[in-house]
Formats: sequence, structure tokens, C-alpha cells
Amino acid sequence: MLPTTPLVPPFALTRASHVSLAVTDLGRSRDFYRDVIGLVVTEESEDAVYLRGLEESAHHSLVLERADEPRALRVGLRVRTEDDIAAAERCFAARGIEHRRVERPHQGATLQFRDPVGTHLELTASMDLVPRKMQRFDEFVAGAPQRLDHFQVVTHDVQAATDFWTGLGMRMSEYTAKDGTDELWGSWMEVKGNTHDLVFTNGRGPRLHHFAYTVPDASALLHAADVAGALGVGDEIDRGPGRHGISNALFLYLRDPDQHRVELFTTHYQFIDLEDEPIRWDVSDARRAQLWGLPASRRWFFEASPFPGEPVREPLLHASPATLEDYLGVH
Repeated sequence: MLPTTPLVPPFALTRASHVSLAVTDLGRSRDFYRDVIGLVVTEESEDAVYLRGLEESAHHSLVLERADEPRALRVGLRVRTEDDIAAAERCFAARGIEHRRVERPHQGATLQFRDPVGTHLELTASMDLVPRKMQRFDEFVAGAPQRLDHFQVVTHDVQAATDFWTGLGMRMSEYTAKDGTDELWGSWMEVKGNTHDLVFTNGRGPRLHHFAYTVPDASALLHAADVAGALGVGDEIDRGPGRHGISNALFLYLRDPDQHRVELFTTHYQFIDLEDEPIRWDVSDARRAQLWGLPASRRWFFEASPFPGEPVREPLLHASPATLEDYLGVH
């Protein structure tokens, strides 16, 4: 069943903001995101590294934290003002969502919570400002990522996740449903006027499938792939280059040293006007994920980063996408 987004949400979400990852070798992970992906290192210490895209003025969009085992710690969304943090507290209290205010370096008022399907999140109203690098073309390396754009989370219950987030003001731009039904297999939801800030897809979850940065053009994707090969990590290219049917973006996925997945992609189309209808895709239609070329591998569809201490549940919907191994007849 497709949800309805309220015209006046309980608080004002504005965009995907940042992600925090637990990594086992801080230096190696920093080098990967700086040298292979092309992010800017804003600040580093013994226990954490803060990175950002070239056009970002916020202090960080990626935080790497030293840990004994890799985990997706939290994904972060921005709200418009600190008043929206207070409004979110009231909203979550009324809905029985556990939440807490925390102090996070370089962030303003920050609220941490778990959504109804177990995704670990935080909202923040502001960050310290740093100089943009968008015209420092001499510093563009690898994929030259410009800004963090969206997250994709694997969940056992896409419908519950979609109902919750559309109730907070997100609009569904595209969706995948089990063939011949409106049973949601995946939902692409946005607040900033393009196709998605937050995506939920069916599977064992909650787990973070990937986070994504925009790049200037298709040549940046190819250059990132060439750099990965030159630096000896070409086998960490997880998928692509290719073009998604959903969002129409060109893409390249890579895995970091702890196997967290990051996407580089050319940005998607606008989805702003309220009369615009979401685009539907059958789960059996491989063009939704790959408009041309071969389908993704099993590991792209089924591997993802767990959240700390969060039990992983089996999906309610038993519909499986066609994989590269299915296409090739590999068992």
C-alpha cells in the first residue's frame, strides 16, 4: 500500500547529512576514502577521522571511528533549525520512539534514535563550517566526490519503514513492488527535491547497504575506477560502472577495507512538484537496478553493514531479485 505524505510534517527534515562508520584500521580506511574515493580530510585524531566532499561547507559528511569490529554506527539527517530538534523530541515521545540528545563533535543540537525497523540514526540542526573546495580543481583526485547525497538501508519490513518516514515528510519518488502487487520491495524517498535521500530495500535487516556521493560527470566515475586499479584495490569495485533505471544515475560502487559500501554517482532528476507521481517497478524487472548491462552479483544484493547491537531479522516479503549468478547459471 502506498503511503501519503503530510503537507505539514511534524518537523522539517532537509537532507541526508552524514554517516558514521566503525573501522578496524583507521589509517587504512582514511587512505581509502581520501585516495581512492577522493574525499577531503577535515580533521583527524587517534580515534576518528572526519571527511567531506569537495563542495561541502559542513565540517563532515563521513566519520570513521576506530573499533574492534566494523559496523555502521549511525546515519545522519539534517533538520532546518534547533526548534525542529525539539519538535522531533515531542513527535518521538508521542509515538513511543526512544530517543536522546547527545553531544557530537562539530555538530549543533543532535538527537539520536532508532526508527521502527531498527535503523540507527541521528538528527542534527547545524555543523561547524569549513571552506568549500569546489573550485580547488588542483585538489580534485580520484572520483572528486562533491557532496553526500543519500543512504540505502536493508530492512525486513519496507512497508513499516516507508510508512514511518513518509509520515515525517519524505515523499516517495520511485518504488519496487512484488510482481502483480503493491507489496513494497523497495522505496526511494526524498526531502530535498531529487529522487532520494533515504532508501529502504527488502532483505535481512536492518543493515546499511551503502551511502552515496555525487561526482561531477561520468569521467569522474571512470577515473575513480582507474585509480582503484592503479592503487591495487580494483577488486574492491563492487558494481559498475552502469546506469540505474531507478533515478537514471550512472554509478560505481566500491567496498572499503572493512567492506562498507560507498557509491559514486552522477546526480539524478528533480522530483519537486507535488502532483508528480512515484514511478513503479516490478521486482522481476532487472532494468530498475541496471538499465543496461548485466545484473548485480549476489554480494551486492545480499551483503551489507550491520548496526551495533541490533538483531538482524529475516524479511517479511519473500521476493528475490535476479542476480548475476542467476543470469550466468552459477550455483
